[in-house]
Amino acid sequence: MVSVTFRVNGADVVLHAAEGDNLLDAARRANVAIDAPCSGNGACGKCRVKLLSGDLDSPQTRHITDEEYAQGWRLSCVSKLTGDVVVEVPDIASAYRSRMKVADISSEKELAIFNHTRAEIAEAGIEMGNNLSVLTLALTEPTIDDTMPDNERLSRKIMEETGAEKVEVTYAALKKLARVLRENAFNVRCVLETAAEAVRVLDVLPGDADERIPGVVVDLGTTSVAAILVDMRDGSILAKASTGNGQIRYGADVINRIIEASREGGSERLQHAVIEESLCPLIQQMCAAAKIPSERVYRMCLAGNTTMNHLLLGLDTDPVRMEPYIPSFFLADDMRANDLKLGLHPEAKLILAPNIGSYVGGDITAGAFASMLWNREELALFIDLGTNGELVFGNNEFLMSCACSAGPAFEGGDISCGMRATDGAIDSCSIDKETMEPTFTLIGDAKHPVGICGSGIIDVIAELFRTGIINGKGKFSREGRRIRRDENGMGSYILAFKEDTGAVRDVSINEVDIDSFIRAKGAIFSATMTMLGSMGMDPSVLNHVYVAGGIGSGINMRNAVTIGMLPDIDISLFSYIGNSSLSGAYAMLTSDQSREKVDELARSMTYLELSTEPGYMDAFIAACFLPHTDANLFPSVGC
Repeated sequence: MVSVTFRVNGADVVLHAAEGDNLLDAARRANVAIDAPCSGNGACGKCRVKLLSGDLDSPQTRHITDEEYAQGWRLSCVSKLTGDVVVEVPDIASAYRSRMKVADISSEKELAIFNHTRAEIAEAGIEMGNNLSVLTLALTEPTIDDTMPDNERLSRKIMEETGAEKVEVTYAALKKLARVLRENAFNVRCVLETAAEAVRVLDVLPGDADERIPGVVVDLGTTSVAAILVDMRDGSILAKASTGNGQIRYGADVINRIIEASREGGSERLQHAVIEESLCPLIQQMCAAAKIPSERVYRMCLAGNTTMNHLLLGLDTDPVRMEPYIPSFFLADDMRANDLKLGLHPEAKLILAPNIGSYVGGDITAGAFASMLWNREELALFIDLGTNGELVFGNNEFLMSCACSAGPAFEGGDISCGMRATDGAIDSCSIDKETMEPTFTLIGDAKHPVGICGSGIIDVIAELFRTGIINGKGKFSREGRRIRRDENGMGSYILAFKEDTGAVRDVSINEVDIDSFIRAKGAIFSATMTMLGSMGMDPSVLNHVYVAGGIGSGINMRNAVTIGMLPDIDISLFSYIGNSSLSGAYAMLTSDQSREKVDELARSMTYLELSTEPGYMDAFIAACFLPHTDANLFPSVGC
């Protein structure tokens, strides 16, 4: 046995392992977060650690320069233990734990998104309201002559006040009923859930208790998790929080996670990563900010893709990826948050936005609902950009959906300096055609760039192409001080020199990165064309395109067209609607009728399986060029 010490932010985590064990596997057993989007295949170069003492059997890869290797940098996924060793896990390697950027919901702009959603839903004739309420009661105190039990005394008063014919006092309420009644002179507030058959008492609180009815909304993404705490009485937002999905260290995409889940103990590890490392900390953070105990959260609505839903619940995921691609469920009813030990009220319902297919999940049904394309006569396209690219096309008469494997590039994965949209990320960029000097903006208050997020990558590649620095194949065709080539002639563009930022390495984008992103954008465009083509249509029929996803502070639509990711139609027809999964789930939480409508949309939506669609692969290959191998599809780009 050998001793392995992982040094994370100055703290040591020690593990004993067998000689010859893989370092990344050892880190996972020790619950040390090392970002490994490719799940340890040596492809992404993100699982860097720094060797401080001891030795490793670790070959140098293309992801680590000679200088970096001499400094001790190693890829953990290709490193084998040969003796006692101490390695440092840098902050960037455990970035999934850091606070991911969510749109500042406290800002007027972002509040307007949720308010706009509520207004459009109301305009569509859907009532904004739910079956939870708070009732303040003054009960008569028992005497020697009035020995009615507490639950009956409470039930009779509720029936008197509400006109209900039947009242059920839940076990959670019954456990605390005697104490709360007597500590508050029988003046109490009850949290009620009204159904056709009965009124259920979820909670009994002091008579002067906070009247808010907290609920949690979650967008469970493959890469990141965003959440808001909501007062379900009026839909007001009480707090927000975000983080990376703790499952990221088991692979950046759903296929790698399904494979991990099939291994011994894998399902439990993945479930623990998302619940204990992602959801529970977010809930506690928001509740602390709003000064509300988490036990007083009475409902939770979660929107995630089909695989994320299965991994969250600890269900078998193998059938999801194997033909004929059958998930365990599309719509799951009668679920409680307590089943997953989320720390909410014991009676809190867990609502999952319904899935449509193996690769089109609840995040898309919620997002499509929030886009409101189902309520309009005009033909529109909804695109959610993430690890999986999902699309919905249609109007108030029909809806068709499909999904493509875009990979993690939109969220910074498979990109050497890629990162999620958090502090220090380049999120927009322009390049001077003559000098080739960049001008960029950063997320947050960072003084120097740490990496590039999705929206920034779109801008950088579009600008490199516009200025002639790269050609249609993504290869560098100009030279200059910001252009570097390695010993194999592979080019890269330096956005920020390490000498200027004090960082370990330059912030750059290379030809391998560009190729990865070209394939990701190619997947989106080919899916669009294939879905439209399956109905004998082309992009000219589109009256609107709604683009969603948390890839940055917003997408430069012109640049997205320039690189061939979005169809070349009038730019005014594009709208970036932010995190539509979150806003759709928000509507489902606060409006029972909205939830019913989302269920209806899921049942009526046609799912197109691209893998069986003739011509899809040919369309994909044709789209792996800037902007496309058929220049006639992009007349405005001038290629």
